[in-house]
Order: sequence, then structure tokens, then C-alpha cells
Amino acid sequence: MHALQLLDAAIHRFLLAHSIQMLRIIVGLIFLGFGVLKFFPGVSPVEELTIKTTDALSFDLVPGGIAIVLIATLECIVGLLLISGRGLRIAVYLLAGQLIGILAPLVLFTGRLFDGPHHAPTLEGQYVLKDLILVAAGFVVASTLPGLIPGADARPSMQQRGQPRTDWTER
Repeated sequence: MHALQLLDAAIHRFLLAHSIQMLRIIVGLIFLGFGVLKFFPGVSPVEELTIKTTDALSFDLVPGGIAIVLIATLECIVGLLLISGRGLRIAVYLLAGQLIGILAPLVLFTGRLFDGPHHAPTLEGQYVLKDLILVAAGFVVASTLPGLIPGADARPSMQQRGQPRTDWTER
């Protein structure tokens, strides 16, 4: 039993030390990968939905081809920032903007996203739900950044009562 407790403690220490960094890199890779797909017409499974959403949000002022390139660029920038660990505050603010684009189809095209049997999500609906999870994961990473909220104490969090530090940006 003692060996299992030691193993459990070692795994716990490893996760405390590396899980946020792993989450940041994996979310960055996913954003980068899906962003790159959007640069190639007909490759992204949500290209049409993305264009329709952008048309609705911009009142048809932004042509679909330009919109998809802008969104692809945004997703690639977010991905690269998360992967590199640099400019994480910029990535967080871009993710907040991305959240608007993710939530918009849920409001504008609910029927299209949940048109499966018994209102199950379609492939596009699943894609949007996946995006919500990715943004939430990005916000988890953001929660470890010291001084993210304006006016808050920008000093790194202190270890209190044996609790681990939560700001993994310090090296």
C-alpha cells in the first residue's frame, strides 16, 4: 500500500507541475490545426457555417472568403501563442473574442446544429461544442496568469498552507 501512495504522490506532483503547460500546448495545437484547415477551401467541416455566421454578424459586409481567412488567421495566432507560451494575455483576449464567434451559431442556427435524431447535435453542432470546450480550457490556462484582471495584484500567487503555486508561467 505504501508503494501505491508514493506512486500517487509522484503522479500528483507531476500533474501539478506540468498539467497546465500540457493543456496550453495541446489546446494551441488544436487551434492551430483547425485554423490551418480553414485556409484551404472545402477542407474544414464548418466552412459554410463559419461563413454564414460571419455574414449574419457583419450584416453581409464581410465577404465569406475574407471572413474565413480572418478566422483562420485568428485561430492560428491563438494556437501559436498558446504553443509558444508567449503573449498569453493576448491569446486570452483573442479567445474571448473567439467565444462570441462560437456562441453566435448556437443562437443564430440552433436548428441546424441540433438537427440530428432526437435533436442530437449534427457534425457542425459537435464542432461548435468542441470549440466551447477548447475556449474553456484556454480560460483554465488563463486563470494561472498572474495579474490578468486589471487592478488585481500582479504579483505571482504565493504558496499558502502547503498549497501549490498556481502561476505556472514563472520559470
